[in-house]
Amino acid sequence: MDLGLTDRVVLLTGGTRGIGRASGLELAAHGARVAVTYRHDKDAAEDLVTELGGQEGAMAVRYALDEPGSPEDAVREVTARWGGVDVLVANAHRRRPRRPPTAHFEDVPHEEGAAALTDNLLATLRTVQCVLPGMRARGWGRVVLLSSHVAAHGQRGQEIYGAAKSALHGLARSLAWDAGPDGILVNALAPGLTLTRDVCDNLPEAVREAEQQRTPTGRLSTPRDIAHAVVFLASAANSHISGQVLHVDGGR
Repeated sequence: MDLGLTDRVVLLTGGTRGIGRASGLELAAHGARVAVTYRHDKDAAEDLVTELGGQEGAMAVRYALDEPGSPEDAVREVTARWGGVDVLVANAHRRRPRRPPTAHFEDVPHEEGAAALTDNLLATLRTVQCVLPGMRARGWGRVVLLSSHVAAHGQRGQEIYGAAKSALHGLARSLAWDAGPDGILVNALAPGLTLTRDVCDNLPEAVREAEQQRTPTGRLSTPRDIAHAVVFLASAANSHISGQVLHVDGGR
């Protein structure tokens, strides 16, 4: 099946590790030109650009969730290079440490909560706003918002993160109405627990095994599992799915 991604321009935020990196590799394999973002580790982003096929088909763009002008700057840089953004894969996020077991939600300082909303919702909202005018002008676009299983199932200590990710579901449903007449499809993708390097390094093996036993497929997701779903939602093969939340979690 031709996915219609050849020479499509993808802005992939948070693209240097885990699900983002796997998505970039899959998108490039289908012919897309991929702009991967980084905050501090430019070397890692440049290494990935090389792996994605070099400067003809990939570029590294700085993008900071907590810098108000960063979304505009990133979209402007990609547009100057390749003429616009056809696909936004909004993967960048920042999951803050869980609070101590003896603390409660009301103990979260206002400043910390506001920062979590900026990192996991507000920056994404602004980035979507920045790419939409060009998509409308071209009459085609795809927006894929990376959510989390926390939005569906909850997790103690992650109330604000869960609220931010749940808001992406509402964004997808409502923006589908506004963007659909202009040929733009908007969806959220909610991965289950995924075997990224961070998960493998920081989540105890016993916890991973317990989660695996509670998964109908008998295994946890890999970054590539999530990337395959990203590619479909971002492609022309997705011709009429919009306003949806796709859970990729092995049936949880």
